[in-house]
Amino acid sequence: MIQKNVHRLLMTGFVAFISSLSLMAQHKVEMLPFGDMDQWVDRQIKESSIIGGNTKNVYAIGPTTVIKGDQVYKNMGGSPWGTSNVMAKVAGITKTNTSVFPEKRGDGYCARLDTRMESVKVMGLVNITVLAAGSIFTGSVHEPIKGTKNPQKMLQTGIPFTKKPVALQFDYKVKMSDRENRIRATGFSKITDVPGKDYPAAILFLQKRWEDANGNVYAKRIGTMVTYYYHSTDWKNNATYEIMYGDITNRPEYKSHMMRLQVTENYTVNSKGESVPIHEVAWGDENDVPTHMCLQFTSSHGGAYIGSPGNTLWIDNVKLVY
Repeated sequence: MIQKNVHRLLMTGFVAFISSLSLMAQHKVEMLPFGDMDQWVDRQIKESSIIGGNTKNVYAIGPTTVIKGDQVYKNMGGSPWGTSNVMAKVAGITKTNTSVFPEKRGDGYCARLDTRMESVKVMGLVNITVLAAGSIFTGSVHEPIKGTKNPQKMLQTGIPFTKKPVALQFDYKVKMSDRENRIRATGFSKITDVPGKDYPAAILFLQKRWEDANGNVYAKRIGTMVTYYYHSTDWKNNATYEIMYGDITNRPEYKSHMMRLQVTENYTVNSKGESVPIHEVAWGDENDVPTHMCLQFTSSHGGAYIGSPGNTLWIDNVKLVY
């Protein structure tokens, strides 16, 4: 009897193993360009002498190289990735922010995304303290940053993309801050508490965009995947999340606060060269083909200038499953 049960358990495990192999064989997995996080641009920028004149390392995800000086950065080598690491020039002062770092992992690297406070204080000129979340996203940044007002307008959100993957796959690790509430620090107003804990997040929206005669940009939501991370955890490899297509509001997985249309205000550059908001106006149907992919990993879920210092999200090996 015992031998039969052992045999049955072994056979069950073997069948499950064969089934998983079969499932893997049915799907094609593609790494996003530079999604292995092994190549980084090291921008070595000297900040203004009035705030110390230190040379800072401002990292970008792209072909391995070093760039010295305060050059405006544009994505290199076909890299689709923008980051929250930026160079700012405010009131004639050159200042940098770095909240995304390459970190050694095995034989290569991963991306470490930190939520942290960043300050610039010059007597009589400027006194700014902002909360900066670590974020990597498909898109780019319009440098130099010239102020803290409307930070989303400084971003080109999303890249051209016309495929329909079934899932997003990546490796991740999480370290949560022990703060029960978040901080809001915009730079010029008083630093305040925001109710609720801060969560790292992974967000993927597939959109079908179009532009009207006046340069306004509209979009239908074609595909959706959003997940928040609520606990610290060690590395999870090949975490796989389904991309849901069409109107998902009746699906049990749908969470309005994370997935609704226009859940955040994002910007793009229209045909006139202007940075304009993307008006997400409708759900697509399952037969619609996207024009753009908006993928973001962030150490804080609450938007610009809101989060908990100490939150960290590590990301590696970002892939799409077909």
